[in-house]
Amino acid sequence: MTATIEAPRTPARPARKGGANWEKWGWIYMRASGVLLLVLIFGHLFTNLMLGDGIHAIDFGFVGGKWADPFWQWWDVLMLWLALIHGANGMRTLVNDYTNPGAVQKVLKGALFAAAAVLIVLGTLVVFTFDPCPAGAPADLLPSFCAAL
Repeated sequence: MTATIEAPRTPARPARKGGANWEKWGWIYMRASGVLLLVLIFGHLFTNLMLGDGIHAIDFGFVGGKWADPFWQWWDVLMLWLALIHGANGMRTLVNDYTNPGAVQKVLKGALFAAAAVLIVLGTLVVFTFDPCPAGAPADLLPSFCAAL
């Protein structure tokens, strides 16, 4: 007796004709951004929780002082962008896995794209337009470096 493998019920997909392989690049992005996010997040946590007075030092003045330095602005923006794109790409994968191609899948992917884009824009605006020394604020609530301005 010889065993044979039954022919598949669906025909094989035609070979790709070139262009970018977005699934491959999405897979690579998830791995690279995951490693970079580990560094950024643990650096963020170490700086905020372990250095200085720890969690007791975190207040408006702490954030204002941190975001007065372009290094920390870019650190936080990079963390924001990578995390939102990483999360949206992961959700896109779930949408692909659990929905059939069609209108529902397009709406869900569009909603993911829109939510990630809005949050990226708003978060970036907050970081780069943050004013640690707002006019008219009580002096006792302002960071120490505001008095020099």
